[in-house]
Amino acid sequence: MKFEVYCDEALPDLFTSEKPRAKYLMIGALWLPADLREEAKAKIAALRERHNVHGEMKWRKISPSRLDFYAEVIDLFFGYAADMRFRCIAVDHEKTNLDHFHDGDGELGFYKFYYQLLHHWILDFNEYTVFCDLKSNRSPTRLAELRKVLSNANLSAEILNVQPLPSGQLVLMQLCDILLGAASSRLNFDAPASPAKLAIVERIEARLGRKIGPTWKSEEKFNVFKINLQGGW
Repeated sequence: MKFEVYCDEALPDLFTSEKPRAKYLMIGALWLPADLREEAKAKIAALRERHNVHGEMKWRKISPSRLDFYAEVIDLFFGYAADMRFRCIAVDHEKTNLDHFHDGDGELGFYKFYYQLLHHWILDFNEYTVFCDLKSNRSPTRLAELRKVLSNANLSAEILNVQPLPSGQLVLMQLCDILLGAASSRLNFDAPASPAKLAIVERIEARLGRKIGPTWKSEEKFNVFKINLQGGW
């Protein structure tokens, strides 16, 4: 099968900031079969029209006036059951030894954790196209290197591309942003300060039947990988 993966990150500056705002750097990915893309986009477009919501969907844009729209976007995600899945990795920046493991290079460390996010959900005999939110890298070869390492680690799968694109062009990357924002709000702050955002977090938790938090590796719908930097899951 052909799959598409839409990625986004939260608090990516934690490795380099002198005054970190939170504990966990987080990277998220929305996974779906490629042949579902147009249907999912059309359904989100219909929700936009019904609620008169335009512009880029983002976690930070959730507000009381748009709460019903974002709640229905969450319901759409869960309506696809196992055909649309979310996974994120949470990295404790306080326990990340950049000097020892990443040559003192925060950007290199960031993409190593990107690899950990993606690698464990790549299955044999499938094809994958990965879309990453466009960001400035000191090294222009980071994504090409990420694709190469993923390909070398998954010889029976095909990584067709790891491509950067602006999130404003990809509504499914925007959906990833919303899910990642909810996960980050729980892990980093226990709950968002905004009542509207809290309502979205609680809607996700109601659909999951549990509070958002670290999951077992086997969790397939809403997987939160709180990486153990001393080894293991």
